[in-house]
Amino acid sequence: MDVDSRLLRSFLAVAEEGSLVRAAERVFVSQPALTKQIRQLENRLGVRLFTRSRTGMALTDAGRELARRAPEVLAAWDDALRAARAAGRRTARVLRVGFVASAANEATPGIVAEFARRRPGWRAELRQAAWTNPSAGLADGEVDAALLRLPFPGQAALRVEVLFSEERWVALPSTHRLAGRAEIAFRELWDEPFVAAPPETGAWRDHWLAADEREGRPVRVGAVTEQPDDWLSAIASGYGIALAPESAARFYARPGVVYRPVTGVSPSRVAVAWAPADDHNPVVRDFVRCCLDLARTP
Repeated sequence: MDVDSRLLRSFLAVAEEGSLVRAAERVFVSQPALTKQIRQLENRLGVRLFTRSRTGMALTDAGRELARRAPEVLAAWDDALRAARAAGRRTARVLRVGFVASAANEATPGIVAEFARRRPGWRAELRQAAWTNPSAGLADGEVDAALLRLPFPGQAALRVEVLFSEERWVALPSTHRLAGRAEIAFRELWDEPFVAAPPETGAWRDHWLAADEREGRPVRVGAVTEQPDDWLSAIASGYGIALAPESAARFYARPGVVYRPVTGVSPSRVAVAWAPADDHNPVVRDFVRCCLDLARTP
């Protein structure tokens, strides 16, 4: 009998969180999808893993035994998968670099060029990820390093070096009542509908909604998107506004959308990240040094 590693990861998330809601956010799926995965695993194993109640999900004896052994199984599988992928990339002399949105802004081409200079015969292959994958493939070993916006789910399990910060602005429909202002206080936007990332992105979504900087005022969500083009379309169509890095005005200019500085909200931080297993990987270390040399704010 084969068991999908995805089902084991979902099971562990529920076992550790004790809640379908929190576990669904952690593994980036909807609650109904997670419930279906747990039932699928129970059917394959032929045992009940949880008892369900209004207070949460409690492990059965069978569930406790699986929860004790599953982390070791998954860690071994992840190590094997990462090693196989890395070996293939070393043979091809390719360093895969994930990124979300505009990566390290204008510094990105210089980082890639400097890496090629330091590592003759190697190339950095950039791979853009959707906002539903805020680690840009780093968490599951799809890439060797990543240029990311902080914070993101799973950040604590990775190595992270902050490169620079930039102010958060607001993206507005050009017809918005505040579009003509030179600067906008964030509190003037609290009651506006926002275009948000999917709920399963957790801390990433909360940061771009500035959920912790509203003095308890609830967020109104007008639309949910996971790609920059859809995000821009939703704003231009008047479904909502959105916080964005200042550089979005350069990288994501579009008719019908204007960007304005915002006061009263903290800046965004850009970082380079990599897996702890690659701490002594000379190729990854060279890429990280390129990022630090070319992009970090003095």
